Amino acid sequence: MVQLLATRPEDRLANLTRKKDRRGDRALLDDVFDRCLVATVSTVLADEPWAVPTLVVRDNNRLLLHGSTGAGALGHAAGGAKVTVSAFILDALVIAERQFEHSANYRSAVVRGTCCVVGSDEIATALDCFTDAIVPGRSQECPPHTAKELAQTVLLELPITDDNWLAKQRSGPPSSPSAQWTGLVPVTQAYLPPDSSSTQPLPASVTRFIETHNQTSA
Repeated sequence: MVQLLATRPEDRLANLTRKKDRRGDRALLDDVFDRCLVATVSTVLADEPWAVPTLVVRDNNRLLLHGSTGAGALGHAAGGAKVTVSAFILDALVIAERQFEHSANYRSAVVRGTCCVVGSDEIATALDCFTDAIVPGRSQECPPHTAKELAQTVLLELPITDDNWLAKQRSGPPSSPSAQWTGLVPVTQAYLPPDSSSTQPLPASVTRFIETHNQTSA
């Protein structure tokens, strides 16, 4: 279990009390959010904890969160509530001799802070950036956003600063040698052939997306 130092609030994401060697750098954080299509946005709404899985993309030094204007948790975040955004990639199950030493190889990242609403003068461009971060080049194949679509969409940005994030990872075999079988069970994510009733040709962006991601995970 990750334990954060119970010192100043601004220090809690910057330090680990256990497994300090698993602390990652900013490059790890960027990699996690660039690879993860889904992250979890957590906040407190009406004195109750909320955690919402949602599509999140990284745009340089910010995370972009996309949703409907009617979404409760995102609407709460848009009003200035503090949030954390966390993402996790499972790379392998670590099979050890003793149950206590079983583990997982993973990469994870957490960013916290206060979101800002992307303004009306930037939202169309930011939405294109959001789409292209998931399926590169797709925005150029789609019609322009309509005024109604933009009015029904909330797009939030969460800055990534020097002191508001934590990245962690584990890699390698079980920590203790054994005469019994121990090892790793790798975990990958693959994208299957598209399923569509359309008679139109498959868009180039979708073809590239599948080919690129399946080559990466092979």
